[in-house]
Amino acid sequence: MTLLVHLDLGYEFDVKAKAREVFDVLSDVPTSASFFPNVEHLVDLGGGAYRWEMAKIGIATLSLQTVYASRYVANRTRGTVVWEPVKGEGNAEVSGDWRIAPQKNSTHIELRIQGDLTLPLPALMKLVVSPLVQKEFSQMVEQYIANLTQRFGGVA
Repeated sequence: MTLLVHLDLGYEFDVKAKAREVFDVLSDVPTSASFFPNVEHLVDLGGGAYRWEMAKIGIATLSLQTVYASRYVANRTRGTVVWEPVKGEGNAEVSGDWRIAPQKNSTHIELRIQGDLTLPLPALMKLVVSPLVQKEFSQMVEQYIANLTQRFGGVA
């Protein structure tokens, strides 16, 4: 029995750093991942693909770990970093993108993340577990953004 939890997040924020610096950090997956909380291992699979192995989290009496792989494509001209799931890696499929736009004295950043996490739990637990997993993931992404914002000199 498995339980599917869907994630769909979107954020927009402005930072003080120049767009080139922002792009350089966000397009380098290991550098960018170093700002994401609870990454236990980031494994380079080659060809722009990376497997993310997150630290286990405890929810009530359960201990869950998210593992997924995505293939990243960066385009400096467009100011984008896009990732798509690598099928057959782990218990989640995650896609998303960064959109980086220079402003007069700042850089505007948009982040979108979509994902499906498969957990080894009965469907009966969906009403309890799904909101907790979504909240936990949202908090990690918000900490990631806070860490990146600090790296880029603060909010503009």
